[in-house]
Amino acid sequence: MKLFDVYPIIDIEPVKGEGCYVFDKDGEKYLDLYGGHAVISVGHSHPYYVRRIIDQIKLIGFYSNSVVISLQDELAQKLGNISGYEDYFLFLSNSGAEANENALKLASFHTGKSKVIAFKGAFHGRTSGAVAVTDNPAIAAPLNFREHVTFLNFGDIAALENELKKNDTCAVIIEGIQGVSGIVEPGIQFLQQLSALCKKYNVILILDEIQSGYGRTGRFFAHQYAEIKPDIITVAKGMGNGFPIAGTIISPAFKAKHGLLGTTFGGNHLACVAAIAVLDIIADDRLIESVANVGEYLVEKLKRIPEIKTIRGKGLMLGLEFDFPVNALREILIKEEKVFTGSSSDKNVLRLLPPLTMGETEADLFIGRLTSALSKIATPVSVIS
Repeated sequence: MKLFDVYPIIDIEPVKGEGCYVFDKDGEKYLDLYGGHAVISVGHSHPYYVRRIIDQIKLIGFYSNSVVISLQDELAQKLGNISGYEDYFLFLSNSGAEANENALKLASFHTGKSKVIAFKGAFHGRTSGAVAVTDNPAIAAPLNFREHVTFLNFGDIAALENELKKNDTCAVIIEGIQGVSGIVEPGIQFLQQLSALCKKYNVILILDEIQSGYGRTGRFFAHQYAEIKPDIITVAKGMGNGFPIAGTIISPAFKAKHGLLGTTFGGNHLACVAAIAVLDIIADDRLIESVANVGEYLVEKLKRIPEIKTIRGKGLMLGLEFDFPVNALREILIKEEKVFTGSSSDKNVLRLLPPLTMGETEADLFIGRLTSALSKIATPVSVIS
């Protein structure tokens, strides 16, 4: 049997990670400014994180949700405290797409309606409901019906209210900051207006914080810059620092009943311990404050690089826009400068999603290597995806 070939692969095999660095099988050391799609939140192989998982697996790694798992309550309490959502409820699952599926289902159950409003450039996942609200028809199969989804532009309040007036919408789903589309912010004023309109028309507001949450922007959630409180928030990515776990954070306005949602693996012992360790490290190491400071430091340095047209995002969720496609630049960065970075659907944008533990030393190192790579950009190179 062979693997189903659906991923464009960079020909590098990381075998070890430490903090903001990974090492390949040949011993080469790479600065990781991508964290595997924003997953590595507290750094590779953080000692406390590793110890908690090892200690737990020696006891019990898994049992289903048919028994008491007190680690789930501990996780919910700590997540509520650090995020400011103490009065909300938490449903645990395995991936961001699953978290969004649950959010959409809850909104439809709650309102009795099926229409959803999403936004152009959105990415919410690849499963049935999540891919229907993702603005990429190429990854939606005929089975993934999209007739009930309307895609709008950020900032178009008139179009939004016209849709909501029809009284057939169960939810509006929006990312705190769009990641895949190239680090695109909805804007504070637009989020505030959106929140007000959802309340006015009794529509559920779902904030997808799967990539932009967990301290990545210098606040626990990106939407907190707008000082709004959505009805449902979805999280994943940095939640487990690489261990698969996701969450749907649910307003107290929703009433639970047995069988409403369910999962086999979600909220298992190992997943909960991984997520608890992440929250402990974020709190103990003051990582949210650090992200805000280091992000500001990095942006000030990046502003001095003339080739960068614009810098998007907040904290350590940044998009660097150039006047040219960045494929060749990424190739030089990874192969010659030993730096992992990310691409986006905007071919001119380089995406940065480093571990939240990144410091000024790593920021300076990246600035030097990026400057070096830009000086080589005219050199012919092969193209990576």
